[in-house]
This record gives sequence, C-alpha cells and structure tokens, in this order.
Amino acid sequence: MRPILYAENEVEFTSNGLGRMSDAVSCVVTEERNRTYELLMKYPAEGIHYSDLKEGRFLYAVPFDGGRKQIFRIYKISEPLNGLVTVKAEHISYRLSDIPVEPFTATTVTGALNGFTTHAVETCPFTFWTDKTTEASFKVESPASIRSLLGGVEGSILDAY
Repeated sequence: MRPILYAENEVEFTSNGLGRMSDAVSCVVTEERNRTYELLMKYPAEGIHYSDLKEGRFLYAVPFDGGRKQIFRIYKISEPLNGLVTVKAEHISYRLSDIPVEPFTATTVTGALNGFTTHAVETCPFTFWTDKTTEASFKVESPASIRSLLGGVEGSILDAY
C-alpha cells in the first residue's frame, strides 16, 4: 500500500497532494471493532517526502485489499532509528471526538444529524446525512462529543434510530 500525503488543511483529497509515499518501507492499517482504527507506516529518513511528514497532516490509504481509500491524520512521528521513522495516524473520524455539541433535541434522525452541525461548539468540517426517515426522540442533555453521540452510548443516534 502506498498512501498519499496531504497538507493539514486539505478537504478534497482528489489530487496527489504533497506526494505519493512510494518509498514507504511498510504501511499497515489496523482496525479493531469499537476500538482503534490506525495506520502505522515505516518511512526512510532519506525518503523523498521525509521533510513533508508533519503531525496533523493526512495520509490517504487503502486499509485492506479491495477496500475504499480512507483518510488518516498523523499524530506521531518517531525519531529516526536505523534510518527509519515510524508514522502513526488515526482515522479521520476520531476528529469527531474533539467536537462537542450543546444540548438540543430532535424528533427525526435527519434533525438529530443536522443538530450536530448547528449545535457544534466549534466549526465542524463534517457533513452528516441519511436516507432513513425514522422518527423518534433524540436528546442531548449535556455537552458531548459528536463521536460519542453517533454510537456506543445509551441515547446515541445508533441507539435511538
């Protein structure tokens, strides 16, 4: 797998970005249900894009054979050891953990998803949609992260709809 490196402000992911990491020694994505979804790449300190590697930048990679490309955000780059650095990146969806929403209520799944954007305490770079028309009560009683409200806790979108 040869990921593509993008700047920290990229939103389209349609070009070759800062470059393809063609000289990566290895790149492995690990996904554990309801746990981690991370990319681990070994890259040579003499590699063509070594100086472009920075925390906060993105790697666009295929997580498994036949899978669709996914976006991972670099959160750690090791010091070179034997000429290689280890790059750790987490799936872009983890950014939702850092975006809290204020309390609000909704009666439809579409209203609840729209509430994530309209009641976000800070700018949310994500859009939410569904083709479901389910009606049910959804209530955010105290500030919470969008990621937690999507699923995994009582009263989440997954739980309510």
